[in-house]
Amino acid sequence: MKIYDVLILGGGASSLMCASHLKSSWHVGIVDNNPKVCTKLKISGGGKCNITNVDVSVNNFDGDSELINNVINIFSRDDLLNFLDRNGVEPEIRKNRYYFCRKSSDEIINVLKKQSRHVETLLNTTIIEVKKVDNIFEVKTSRGVLKAKKLVVATGAKSFKTLGATDIGLKIAKDFGLKVKEFTPALVGMTLQPEQFWMKELSGLSCFVNIKVEDKLLKEEMLFAHKGISGPAILSASLYWKKGNMGIDFLPNENIFQLIKGSKKLLSSVMPLPKRLSKAILKAIGVEDVECKKITPPTTKEDRHAKVLLEAIHKYEFAPAGNFGFTKAEVCRGGVLACGLNPQTLESWYVENLYFIGEVVDVTGELGGYNFQWAFSSAVVCAKALNRI
Repeated sequence: MKIYDVLILGGGASSLMCASHLKSSWHVGIVDNNPKVCTKLKISGGGKCNITNVDVSVNNFDGDSELINNVINIFSRDDLLNFLDRNGVEPEIRKNRYYFCRKSSDEIINVLKKQSRHVETLLNTTIIEVKKVDNIFEVKTSRGVLKAKKLVVATGAKSFKTLGATDIGLKIAKDFGLKVKEFTPALVGMTLQPEQFWMKELSGLSCFVNIKVEDKLLKEEMLFAHKGISGPAILSASLYWKKGNMGIDFLPNENIFQLIKGSKKLLSSVMPLPKRLSKAILKAIGVEDVECKKITPPTTKEDRHAKVLLEAIHKYEFAPAGNFGFTKAEVCRGGVLACGLNPQTLESWYVENLYFIGEVVDVTGELGGYNFQWAFSSAVVCAKALNRI
């Protein structure tokens, strides 16, 4: 039976990027349960793939800071853009920060496939179990046993089950004695407590907000949905929220007291938001939609109380009930813990020649291209380490 020099489990972005940087003289194999490679990359960003971001730092990720710092410094955003440029891909910048493929995600997929054309790809192949016997990895699959000198686990996480996502990577890690954190949904919409059900009645509306969660301040659009709240700001907030309150500033670029000063309009009319949203917010914070002049300057105890309540437009606090679950999650939080991996190589400290890259590692980025940046960076770090052997 032939023995691969390197066998990569998973056929996603990190897998092909790793393969594309390995020595062409090696016998390398990729194993995936899908009929095509890069299925998640293919559909991401509306089919145009948000590859990376103008600003990339450890602060954009949830995970071990030493591991993240090492990886994104070894293969940075600029390194990724240079790699794409050398291969004829020129991403476009949206909203002054997001890098997308100009035409479609096929631009980068075709580059990865071309650069890894020396690699044997085994598709429609389910990974069942991995063992190590006499320094050789034996991978039991639905198509028989595959053997390899070095093994790279790039199996992703549990989001997008329709694309074949599983938690086999965690099973492999646990079988080899590595510590893991079970996958939970991340970059996902949030469900609401009954006190916030008023938001569900605004389904379809969106507004630019600042969201404060833990020690993070996130600035993006929030979308009101049938099941709760979503949109870029909420998806990134879901990465950091574990329990307890989070805060929303519905008018981050305005001051409500400056807006109402000297105005004869209704409160809802001076707020630069959809009228239905303005009225709903006022009702939620317990302020009657009266003429601004009644509140500035306040003439009664009730007016003074209303002015205090108005501050909640900038500091609306609530505790989400939960999230929309794995089926709606962009990625997962959790994975193989950093304590079990060499931050310079992503090789297991405990099992020689066993590597973990991409989403199967306990590193998750905010919305905005950070998770693909991590996938590509961790892949190249691993490939460079393998090439030095």
